[in-house]
Amino acid sequence: MRMIISLVLLAGILGLSFVLFSNIQDPIKFRDEKNARKDVVVDKLKQIRTCQETYRTITGEYAHNFDTLVWVLKNDSIPFVSIEGDPDSGEEFTKTVTYSMAIDSINSWGINLDDLAIVPFSDKTFNISADTITYQQTLVHVTEVSTRWKEFMGEYANPKYSKYDNLYDPNKKLKFGDMSKPSLSGNWEL
Repeated sequence: MRMIISLVLLAGILGLSFVLFSNIQDPIKFRDEKNARKDVVVDKLKQIRTCQETYRTITGEYAHNFDTLVWVLKNDSIPFVSIEGDPDSGEEFTKTVTYSMAIDSINSWGINLDDLAIVPFSDKTFNISADTITYQQTLVHVTEVSTRWKEFMGEYANPKYSKYDNLYDPNKKLKFGDMSKPSLSGNWEL
């Protein structure tokens, strides 16, 4: 009888130890996976931001969709302006414009245009918007590229994981840019 009670107590202790270990491991696994996935998606958003800035240098505006963005970056040239002399001094100066294929710069930065629109860890595409708005009485170009956390969090896309991180909301956007003001800041930089 004593042996049975000891075995039952040992099984109970092992079971409670497993539950305690799981309760400690789940938040750690969630945090590690969330941070790892976020880092990859943020890197992709930074690449898209670089592409949008390059597109704007070429065309004067931001791309409304990924097809146009990729086509221009593969087929158009970036202007580089160099000025010799001081144009503000009233003296003579020389302005020289040279052009370089945008794809050469894109390749040197290690950006793959073929999967630029795809959100890592999923088969979804980033949402991309561009427009012009009046901001402080000036017409300005704006853009926003985003995805929701649930698109790339896999098994952790469930709202139940917000108990491990009060700021985690799978429906919240991870993005750069803003359609209401001229900004290319990412919300991960706040």
